[in-house]
Amino acid sequence: MSAIPKLRLTETEYLAIESKADFKSEFYRGEMFAMAGASREHNYVKENLVVEIGSRLRGTLCRTLSGDQRLKVSATGFYTYPDIVIVCGKPEYDSIDRDSLINPVVVIEILSPSTEKYDRGAKFRQYQQLESVKEYVLVSQEVAVCESFVRQADGTWNLTIVTDLQADFEISSVKVRIPMADIYNGVDFSYPQPT
Repeated sequence: MSAIPKLRLTETEYLAIESKADFKSEFYRGEMFAMAGASREHNYVKENLVVEIGSRLRGTLCRTLSGDQRLKVSATGFYTYPDIVIVCGKPEYDSIDRDSLINPVVVIEILSPSTEKYDRGAKFRQYQQLESVKEYVLVSQEVAVCESFVRQADGTWNLTIVTDLQADFEISSVKVRIPMADIYNGVDFSYPQPT
């Protein structure tokens, strides 16, 4: 018996399906991958970050976009929906899809048990292909941990980790400092987390 070959989509086919879909999907190498829903803690952390970053960027050339903003890595054809992006200056969009951003300066992902390995590995490698990305931020929803990977002039990435709820977390590429307590406002760490 022979295996049935997988149906591969073109970018245009993916974008047409995605424009009518009830849920978001990533796209890579001809395949669509449905994105999972988010927990209450994930949503609290994300919304706290959007408010805190947005208020600190007011009056600058930078702004946040979140959740529904599709991002394209042109070098690989990868489409995804980061939790939050920061774009500075004029946003640029893909030539074949006016809704897919291609020039974020900062990409922020809220880690969940089901996505952490992917966000730290394959997804980070995709984001590294975007020359505009100066910083990649990972924020845990289960414990107070914020990590910032900052691109250096030689192409390496410098990691800073903040775990103290009394400290500030800095997104250095846009010069924003946020108290960790504000990032985690409303998050109940005593609630049993999935293992």
